[in-house]
Amino acid sequence: MKIRANPNRMQLLRLRRRLTLAKRGHKLLKDKQEELMRRFRGIVHAARDLRAEVEKALETAHRAFVSARFEMDGPAMAAALAFSRRIVSLKADREQVMNLKVPVFSVEFPEDAELGYGYLETTGDLDRALELYAAVLPKLMRLAEMEKSVQLIAAELEKTRRRVNALEHILVPNLEETIRFIADRLAELERESTTRLMKVKEMVRAH
Repeated sequence: MKIRANPNRMQLLRLRRRLTLAKRGHKLLKDKQEELMRRFRGIVHAARDLRAEVEKALETAHRAFVSARFEMDGPAMAAALAFSRRIVSLKADREQVMNLKVPVFSVEFPEDAELGYGYLETTGDLDRALELYAAVLPKLMRLAEMEKSVQLIAAELEKTRRRVNALEHILVPNLEETIRFIADRLAELERESTTRLMKVKEMVRAH
């Protein structure tokens, strides 16, 4: 579909400059789309592997915890968990990836942190379960980072894809069609002007 424009040389120059910018923007967006897709695929594959690892670790920790729960009575379990001194420090930050800000989490445990309960009324399975849960927490946070990054990159990919398609299938073809129309119209006007000039010359010669 042609863009509404007066068929004159000034408009033709403006449209040609606009077409050049549109094609340059299309190339930049296409490059961005390819880079986003490359990162997206890499993170998706890494997140899939990490999720399998986290789920396996959580399953092992949960089995140990269930075993401890069967061996200990309810009040003893509640008391042991209530006296735990393992305070977790979770820090959240953002990292720039292209024009996106993706989350970055860090988990820290104090070096001198102890479980905080006595070992007389607890079982080794409880100790093991809590150690396993603590060990998997940083991986769980890393998985959260990656899955949020996947969501953000997917949204940016869709936005970039729409812009690429709008340039490639709408704006650039419309500009090219309008430029052809104006160029043809100017050529036609020039031929008409040349024809009129020749007729005037013939009339002058005739007199």
